[in-house]
Amino acid sequence: MLPWSAELSGRIDEHVIDSALLRGNPLADPHERPLWVYVPPGYDDEPDRRYASVYVIQGYTGQLAMWRNRTPFRQPFLETADAVFAGGEAPATIVVYVDAWTAYGGSQFVDSPGTGAYHSYLCDEVVPFVDGRYRTIPDREHRAIAGKSSGGFGAMITPMLRPDLFGALATHAGDSLYEYCYIPDFAKAVRHLRDYDGDITRWWEDFRGRTAFTKEADQTLLMLLGVAACFSAAPDGTPQLPFDQTSGRLVPEVWQRWLDWDPVRMVDRYADAARSWRAVWIDAGTRDEWYLDLGAQAFHAEVRRAGLPDERIHFETFDAGHGAIEYRYPLALAWLAQRIAP
Repeated sequence: MLPWSAELSGRIDEHVIDSALLRGNPLADPHERPLWVYVPPGYDDEPDRRYASVYVIQGYTGQLAMWRNRTPFRQPFLETADAVFAGGEAPATIVVYVDAWTAYGGSQFVDSPGTGAYHSYLCDEVVPFVDGRYRTIPDREHRAIAGKSSGGFGAMITPMLRPDLFGALATHAGDSLYEYCYIPDFAKAVRHLRDYDGDITRWWEDFRGRTAFTKEADQTLLMLLGVAACFSAAPDGTPQLPFDQTSGRLVPEVWQRWLDWDPVRMVDRYADAARSWRAVWIDAGTRDEWYLDLGAQAFHAEVRRAGLPDERIHFETFDAGHGAIEYRYPLALAWLAQRIAP
């Protein structure tokens, strides 16, 4: 295990997309976005061959350059993904690494007046960009999406909302079953907000004026503010929290807007799409700090109840928390590639 970068057998092409949909977004975030496209070994040697594709999206606070981060004794996913195809574990596949960062740290891959049109950006700009420049098979049967945490959430909802584009998915500890993964943080947030007179906008002003993540409140409040901007923004873009910032009591009409985005609850509304999926990988650690193993179990039960046959599903829980599970990504990538290959 080398502690520095290794040479890939395939290659990473680095692009910049000038997004019309993200231009003028509410947070004034860049509308020019990086996009990485991995082409597998042999791509340039077989000019008539076409390939399935897997789109990879990131968890909250994830941005594209982090795919190159190295941790002790573990390779980054760029290298482990390359090894899947270099070692012949799966048919050669194009892998697309998508950026959806916002000033709040993430977009949840949804369209929102609080952040911008990130779902439409992914589906209506990134997918055509890739299909127009690479020898993909431009068909939902041969296109999958994968991610962890908020990226796992995005991987669950995108094939429900756009079954015309995505026919397979992999979700690693994806945000789901919101009464367990989100509500515990509401109480923590109310305690933290006592230092800001119960006003999260005061915390946000403080956060932006100092070194990030130097206070205990930062991680919890950033996630809640950012997700509120995605799920429950007012028409003018102002994030609305689903609980009273002083008492902690739920605000039912706002909380319902969050629940409407819970993948577990969404399956029933999009059952026809779920039944059509070609392959679904679902996993999570049994010690996940946000109880996303329970969400994984519930999502698995719902897609089965919708009528998706067991032979199209891989469901697994394993001994781990929420972090350090990137070794799962190449396992799911290989499994997906085997099922969406031409």
